[in-house]
Amino acid sequence: MISPGELKPILSTLVLPPAGPLLLVFLGLLLAVKKRVFGLALSFLAATLLWLLSCHAVAVWLAQNILPQHEAVSVATLKASEVQAIVVLGGGVHPLAPEYRESQASMPAAARLRYGVWLSRQTGLPIAFAGGKDWGASQSQSLSEGEVARRTARQDYGVTLRWVDDQSRDTAENASLLRPLLQKDKIQHIALVTHAWHMPRSLQAFERAGFTVTPAPMGFILTSRHGLLEWLPSADGLDSSRAVLKEWLALLVQRFT
Repeated sequence: MISPGELKPILSTLVLPPAGPLLLVFLGLLLAVKKRVFGLALSFLAATLLWLLSCHAVAVWLAQNILPQHEAVSVATLKASEVQAIVVLGGGVHPLAPEYRESQASMPAAARLRYGVWLSRQTGLPIAFAGGKDWGASQSQSLSEGEVARRTARQDYGVTLRWVDDQSRDTAENASLLRPLLQKDKIQHIALVTHAWHMPRSLQAFERAGFTVTPAPMGFILTSRHGLLEWLPSADGLDSSRAVLKEWLALLVQRFT
C-alpha cells in the first residue's frame, strides 16, 4: 500500500516537466485520430511548452517572477543579528558512488553544506543539518542525508555538525523534527541555508514550527549564458524550470491545506 507521502514524488513527476508536457503531446496525438486539428494543436503547444521550459532564460524569468524573493544575506548582517545557529537543509544523496565506495551528497546538498560551513567560519555560529531519507529515496540508500552530511563536514571541512536530524523525509519534517533538537539548547533564531528557489517554502515551514528565521539563500538561478544560448533547450534549463515550478505548485497547494 502506497502512503500519501510516497505518492507526492510520483504525482509531482507526472505533472512537472518533462513528463507533464510529454503526456500532453501523447494525449494530443491520441485525440488527433478523431479530432485532427485540436489534437495536433495540443501536441504542438505541449512540445513548444517543453522547449520553452528547457531554456535557461525562461527558468531565470520564472525564478524571479513566480516565487517570493529573498536576497543573499551578508556576513555583517548575520553578525549584527541575534541569530544563534545556522541550519542547512539536505538536498539529496547518491546511494552509492562507485568511485568512493560509499554514499555521497548530491550536488545540491553538497553546495548547501559548503555554504553553511563558510557562513559558520565567517560568523562563529554552530551548524545544524536536517535530512533523512526522502519519500522518493531508493531502496538501496542505506545512509540518511544527515549521516552523509556529518561525515562530509568532518572529512572535507574539518567541521563537526552540532545538531543533525537524520529522520525527516521532506521540508515540513525538516522543521518539525529539528525543532526539539534545537530547543534543548534554547536555539530560537536561526539562519536558514537552502537554494533560493526552495527558500520560500522552507521559510514557511520553519516559521510554522516556531523558529525565528533569517533567510540565507544560495544557488540563485541567474543568467549564465551568452545571447542565443539562453534560449536554446538544455538539461540545466529544464532542471531549473522544474525546480521553480515544483516550489510554486507546493506553495499553491499549501494555501488550500
